[in-house]
Amino acid sequence: MKTIGLLGGMSWESTALYYRVINESVKQKLGGLHSAKIAMVSVDFAPIERCQHRGDWPATAEQLSKAAQQVEAAGADFLLICTNTMHKVADDIAAAIQIPLLHIADATAEVLKAKGIAKVGLLGTAFTMEQAFYKDRLADKFGFQVLVPNDSDRAIVHRVIYEELCQGNIQNTSKQEYLRIVEQLAADGAEAVILGCTEIGMLITQEDTQVSLLDTTLIHAEHAVINAVKDGTSGE
Repeated sequence: MKTIGLLGGMSWESTALYYRVINESVKQKLGGLHSAKIAMVSVDFAPIERCQHRGDWPATAEQLSKAAQQVEAAGADFLLICTNTMHKVADDIAAAIQIPLLHIADATAEVLKAKGIAKVGLLGTAFTMEQAFYKDRLADKFGFQVLVPNDSDRAIVHRVIYEELCQGNIQNTSKQEYLRIVEQLAADGAEAVILGCTEIGMLITQEDTQVSLLDTTLIHAEHAVINAVKDGTSGE
């Protein structure tokens, strides 16, 4: 079994879910007392968030590249960045390490292709919904048409992520707003909606709506497990 590298802490709420889902999947696949081999560095999110909102992406790239090197030094065979937004600097991080980086958008695209989906809605931070690094990767590399909410709804989605979900605060009023936005994306033609922030699955799940949801946290974690165990089932 390969060692999964996790670059986490953004936020720790969703990183904890990565850890649980990865271990549950390994146990399901290998049985017995098997658990995942994981090397993880969890960063302090507060300075990262400040850099995000002032647009200092080079500073985030520097901080996360150093953390990724620590993950690699701890013995990871490949790396996951446990957040959608910070894939903004995924190329910088990948260039700083020698091990492969498993991109969250690529893992999600594989699921979309398998489902035969062409037009997809995207929820996430304002950075993920509005900037090119995520939408254009889905469009240019994989050919998907990506829809995002309108201005006011994007502001709602972004605020709830930072002010509530990243702090473990789950509000039913926010859940209803998210579900309304999901339904609007479907009405606009989305065949499915990507939960493109690793905290959104804490608020809404597939049980809440008939619109097909793709939880990137679950997809990314499962993709990591497949890569970790595909060359054999040994626990060595």
